[in-house]
Amino acid sequence: MKSKIINMADKIKDADDQMLEALFRAEAIADDGFSHQVVRRIKRRLWVQRITLPAAAAIGAAISLKPLSMLVTMLFGFVASLPANIVPVSMDWLPPLPMIALGAMLLIAMLLGLRILEE
Repeated sequence: MKSKIINMADKIKDADDQMLEALFRAEAIADDGFSHQVVRRIKRRLWVQRITLPAAAAIGAAISLKPLSMLVTMLFGFVASLPANIVPVSMDWLPPLPMIALGAMLLIAMLLGLRILEE
C-alpha cells in the first residue's frame, strides 16, 4: 500500500519533472574511465586519512612510552616517600603501584584502540 503523499506526487508532475525523469533515464555519457579514476582517488585519500592519524598516534605513543614510564616511577617514588600516617587505612591488599599504573595505561590504550577500530 502506497501512501497518499507518494500517489499525489506521482499525479502532480509538471513538464520540468517529466523532463528530469527523461534525462535520468538516458544512457550514461562515456568518459573513458574518468569518473572511475576520480572515485578511486577519493577512496585512496579516505584510506590515507583513516590510516594516518592512528599511525601517528601509535608512533607518538611508542616514542613517549619510556619518558612516561620514567614519570610514573618518579611519581610513585614520591608517593612512597610520603609519611605513612597520611593514609590511615592499611593498603597491603593493593598490588604495587607500578602494576596499577601499567594496568591503567593498558586499559587506556585498549579503549583508544577500540575507538579507532570503531571509526
